Amino acid sequence: MVTTIMNDKIYDISIIGGGPAGMFAAYFARLRNLKVALIESLPKLGGQPETLYAQKHIYDVAALPKISGTDLTKQLNEQLSILNCDQYLKTSVSSIVRKNNYWELITNKETIHTKAIIIAIGNGAFKPRKLTFDYDPKLEENNLDYFVNDLNEFQGKDVLVAGGGDSAVDWSIDLSKVAKHTSLIHRRNRYRAMESSVAKLNKSNVEQINPYIIKNVSFNSNTSEKIDVTLKMIKTGESKIITTDKLLVNYGFVSDSKILQDWNVALEGPFIKVTQEMETNLPNVFAIGDIVTYPGKLQLIATAFAEGPIAVTKALRNLYPEKDFFEHSTSIFEK
Repeated sequence: MVTTIMNDKIYDISIIGGGPAGMFAAYFARLRNLKVALIESLPKLGGQPETLYAQKHIYDVAALPKISGTDLTKQLNEQLSILNCDQYLKTSVSSIVRKNNYWELITNKETIHTKAIIIAIGNGAFKPRKLTFDYDPKLEENNLDYFVNDLNEFQGKDVLVAGGGDSAVDWSIDLSKVAKHTSLIHRRNRYRAMESSVAKLNKSNVEQINPYIIKNVSFNSNTSEKIDVTLKMIKTGESKIITTDKLLVNYGFVSDSKILQDWNVALEGPFIKVTQEMETNLPNVFAIGDIVTYPGKLQLIATAFAEGPIAVTKALRNLYPEKDFFEHSTSIFEK
C-alpha cells in the first residue's frame, strides 16, 4: 500500500529543537520563503537559556553587550513572529524514517512529513526533574508547575519555589514582584546560584525556608484552589505544612541524546559529526548547535547562530537547485 501525501502537508525543513539555534534557523528558513516546522519537546521555546539560566547574562552575542536568557528568548520570539512558522510544542520526535524523497518524523502526537531536517537539540531533549514521590497528577493542571510560562498566572497568589540553583533563585525574585507572597525552599543553607543573584535574593522580600525538603503535596481539604505542601527539616526531621496557591519546582533538567543512535546519524562520542555545511551522514539531514562536532567547533550561541543559515542554505541548494533564493535580506523585505 502506498501512502500519498499532499504537497502542502510536506514541509521543506523541519527543525528539531526550539532553543536559540533552532529558533534562528527557523526564522532564516522562513526568510528564504520555505515551509518550516519548529518542533520542541518542552512547552515553550528558548532551550537552555530560557530554562536553565533565565536571568543570567550572556555576553557573547553580536551587537548585544549583555542579555539575559529570558530576554534573548523574547527577542528571538519577536523575530520569529515576523515570518511565522508552524510550531509543535510538547512534541518529542521518537524516530525519523526515510520515505522516497522525504522524511517522516514520528512524534508523540502525530507524524510530520518533511523534505529536510535540521537537528538542533543542544545537549539533548530536556525534561524537568520532578518530585520524587507520587502525587495526584491533577495537581499539575493548576497548582504545581515545573516551568513559568506566564508570570501573570502567579499574580496576587501565594507561591512556593523549590530549588537552590540559578533558575530557582532568579524565578523567586521575579515572582516576588507579582505574587502576594513568595517563599523559596532549599535543602541547604547555601545556594548554588551566582553570588550576584543570591545578593538580590537577600535584598528581596522572598521568604527563605532552609534547610527543608518537600515530602508531600496534596490538595487542601478545605478548598480545591489551594494545596498543602509538607516540608521536613534536614537532620532534625521536624515537619510542617504550608498551604499555598502555587508550587514551582526548579530542580533542574535532565537531557537525553541517546535517541540519536536510533536515528542512525553518525556520532563522534555524544556529538553528531557534520561537514562544514552542517550535513550529517543522512540525506538532507543537518545538525547545528551544541550537539554537533567538527574541526574548530566552538560551543557558543554566536557560533550556533551562524550554523543555522549555513544548514538552511545547503538544504535549499539540495532541494531546489534551479531556484535563486540567495538575495540579501533587505531585498526580501522590500518586496
